[in-house]
Amino acid sequence: MFMNYILSRIRAHQHYRQTYRELARYSEHQLDDIGISRAEIDGIARRRFAS
Repeated sequence: MFMNYILSRIRAHQHYRQTYRELARYSEHQLDDIGISRAEIDGIARRRFAS
């Protein structure tokens, strides 16, 4: 049970990092098109994979 929890947290963190990297690659114009600012990227990535 504990190992499942650890593995799920590791996977969630990996997904967070992937989401963060993908959004960070967007230009300011692309971010504006989807309605977010560069300052919001971390929060969006964290909320997406928070448990």
